[in-house]
Amino acid sequence: MFSRLRTASTLGVGAFLVEIETHLENALPAFVVVGLPDSAVKESRERVSAAIKNSHFIFPGKKITVNLAPADIRKEGSAFDLPIAVGILRAIGIVSNQDLEKTLILGELALDGTLRPVHGALPIAITAKNEGLLRVILPAQNADEAAVVSGVEIIPVKSLRETIEYLNGENGIKPRFIDPATLFTRKETYSVDWNDVKGQENAKRALEVAAAGGHNAIMVGAPGSGKTMIAKRLPTILPPLTLDEALETTKIHSVVGLLPESEALITVRPFRAPHHTISDAALVGGGVGVARPGEISLAHHGVLFMDELPEFARNVLEVLRQPLEDRHVTISRTKYMIL
Repeated sequence: MFSRLRTASTLGVGAFLVEIETHLENALPAFVVVGLPDSAVKESRERVSAAIKNSHFIFPGKKITVNLAPADIRKEGSAFDLPIAVGILRAIGIVSNQDLEKTLILGELALDGTLRPVHGALPIAITAKNEGLLRVILPAQNADEAAVVSGVEIIPVKSLRETIEYLNGENGIKPRFIDPATLFTRKETYSVDWNDVKGQENAKRALEVAAAGGHNAIMVGAPGSGKTMIAKRLPTILPPLTLDEALETTKIHSVVGLLPESEALITVRPFRAPHHTISDAALVGGGVGVARPGEISLAHHGVLFMDELPEFARNVLEVLRQPLEDRHVTISRTKYMIL
């Protein structure tokens, strides 16, 4: 018994398609996941088996082999739970044998079969559209975020059983639709205001020029003179985000998991102020396994404020050189490069 369906995983600030191949055979019961999975993906075996049983489906007492292709790229995260469960149920005939080649499925399963939100729904939806897929099935909490992308149906589901019923045509879930233009009609809300700054006309004029031209700025002055106060209010005088800029900014925050649940799209300029003890990897991006965006990327289209600049470590300041000169961050790994 064999089944194949599609999901996706994030890589840097983008995403790539992953094929879930499920093979069942009559042998001693076992559940093996291959294809370079990390610990979170390996642990999906326990979540998937419990979710299938608690959703009142039959978990097959066979040897189950799940392959995540391409096998040469490391897979991270818990978004593979739902597609693995659907693949198993499809292999034993519980899911109707309809064509799923144009459908992408992702979601984290709880032990009772309900779905939890995942990271990177927006870049995954963009990748699905670019690859010519027709629909994306994902947790309802991620639906608004993914629905910003037009040209692909976003199907919100709340549980494994609801997903199976939708695939079998037993319930009609309406695709989620959001017009990105309506998100920009809301008044931009900042917790601070440029008018709060009293005096400091020279400093305000200098930052207004920097904001108009997209320049970097350094402020030197006595403690308490208002440097931090002015810097925090700099995003409020920057031009409003365009739709393309908002999508780029939201993609980065979605991958890292910093997108607020109530927000489908980031429509205000981000402001990031890392502590001076930050590491070079946390600032520029990187980490163990698949590289993640750092503070520089999180401040994209916004403001990166480095308070007490001389207190930052020398190696941290050195990694700023290439992003300042080239206007982009390049992270190299053994098998791939992220730009």
